[in-house]
Amino acid sequence: MSGNCGERPEHSSEGDQEARNIRRLQIMISMVMSVIGQDPNLTIEEASELAAGAKRAALAMFPDKELAYDLLYKPRLQRLMNERFRLQ
Repeated sequence: MSGNCGERPEHSSEGDQEARNIRRLQIMISMVMSVIGQDPNLTIEEASELAAGAKRAALAMFPDKELAYDLLYKPRLQRLMNERFRLQ
């Protein structure tokens, strides 16, 4: 048996669920960024709605991780929006 000797199976399944949620979040952010970067008909308002929806979904999966979202994903989305819509 590897890992911690006292590890209970439910901790493993919690870790598995968290890993699945992290992967799901990564895929979602990747898809949102692809749409924002590649859809020629997308308006800035629609792109903003996509970004806001991604944040809501991320916080639904990870309610106590808003700071992590703001550090990891918000700057990437803002940079893409700035490039795509020639902001600033």
